[in-house]
Amino acid sequence: MKEEYKVKGEDLLSKVKQIINEGNVSRIIIKDTKGDVFLEIPVTIGIIGAVFAPVLAAVGALAALVANFTIEVVRRD
Repeated sequence: MKEEYKVKGEDLLSKVKQIINEGNVSRIIIKDTKGDVFLEIPVTIGIIGAVFAPVLAAVGALAALVANFTIEVVRRD
């Protein structure tokens, strides 16, 4: 199942964290308004804390570069 969320750059990091905390996510794809993929994050069961910190840092840096994003979430069945 796929879902899409439209977010502003300043809300990107908090939305990605929220999606990860909801669970049942296998992949998060961050795109710009044209549909170009900036970052594709595979989310595996048990990925937590310090292991995921570099990915969140990249998401935060990306948020500073572009004003609007689409987050595509692929959930496990």
